[in-house]
Amino acid sequence: MAESVVASSASSCLSRSRSRSRSRSRAPTPSHSGSLTLRITPPFSSPINHTHLREPLSLFPRHPPLFLLVQSPATPTAASALDSDIPHPQVGAVQGSSPPAETSTLLRQWDSLTAKFSAYSNIPFLLLQLPQIILNARNLLSGNHSALLAVPWLGMLTGLLGNLSLLSYFIKKREKEAVVVQTLGVVSIYVVIFQLAIGRAMPLPIFLVTSLVVATGLLLNFSNYFHLLPPSLWSIWEDFITIGGLSVLPQVMWSTFVPYVPHSILPGSIACFIAFVAVLMARTGKLSEKGVRFVGAISGWTATLLFMWMPVSQMWTNFLNPENIKGLSASSMLLAMIGNGLMIPRALFIRDFMWFTGSSWAALFYGYGNIACLYSFNCISREFFLGATAGLLSWLGMALWRDMVAYGYNTPLRSIKELVYGP
Repeated sequence: MAESVVASSASSCLSRSRSRSRSRSRAPTPSHSGSLTLRITPPFSSPINHTHLREPLSLFPRHPPLFLLVQSPATPTAASALDSDIPHPQVGAVQGSSPPAETSTLLRQWDSLTAKFSAYSNIPFLLLQLPQIILNARNLLSGNHSALLAVPWLGMLTGLLGNLSLLSYFIKKREKEAVVVQTLGVVSIYVVIFQLAIGRAMPLPIFLVTSLVVATGLLLNFSNYFHLLPPSLWSIWEDFITIGGLSVLPQVMWSTFVPYVPHSILPGSIACFIAFVAVLMARTGKLSEKGVRFVGAISGWTATLLFMWMPVSQMWTNFLNPENIKGLSASSMLLAMIGNGLMIPRALFIRDFMWFTGSSWAALFYGYGNIACLYSFNCISREFFLGATAGLLSWLGMALWRDMVAYGYNTPLRSIKELVYGP
């Protein structure tokens, strides 16, 4: 009896074991079609990898585009106000899901269009500088060197420093269209400064120092763009433009209101000392991580604020001397509005708050603002003013609408929210 019980028990165990083995063999194997493969890709000037996007899109692509990946804390997202200098912000990421193929196509199309708009802005900016360069050349050839005194070399020098700072900013982001715009600005302003130095309208020692800074800045920036520059040298250059930009900004603001305020270099000196201490603390590890990021973003923001201050200075001059407003060129103001306006869609698409702020401010207050001043003093026709107004409003509305459609949102306010705060 005991033997039969043991045999029965053994056979029961054996049958259960075989049953479990068969159930395991029938279990479905994990499918790899739903997994996401993350590959390290080289940096591009566009936030979307176009090489991968040439493949047909499916629900679970073999190598999904970067903007289809589910974000993790290690995945860079759209640049917030403090993180605007993050290279290649991956825009258009959807938390926890992949966008439909139609949205992906619209994103690719809008990415391509905004990059072209940014590149086209070179045309109005080049036309904006050429008349001054040609006029200076005529005055030099005719021997009328005193006419060059009408061009303020200090203002040109400020614009040159701003272009150099923004060039470094866009070099880090690999935004090649914006890099071309800023390089064109550096070269064109340097040509004007060179003409002023020939006509003795600018002190020679300052011109020589400026030439050294421009040559060094262009060499370092493009060496960094092609990955030929050691990080230590790039850090030194960033410290230099941070201290220089933060020193120049308050000094220019102060000088705008002279003679209502006394002549003084105190604002620039104080700002220079503060910037030097901030950079020193950041490099020696005395600041928090957020503080280090803040110091790193100073150079780009000071350059942007320098350009944003230009319309304020011009409008203040118009207010003090209304009769001089006739000396403003309506065509130049229109070109400034068009050039800056063309960069707004790109800044919105890649969620670059600093770039969007500077371009929008310049288009609205420097270009359109001075056109409004010219119209208020009857210096331009009503048709010209209404045409500029309709064109600017239509362009801004189109940019917000296309960005909303490209991302598949229901309201353009979401695009603005992501621009300022991130996704």
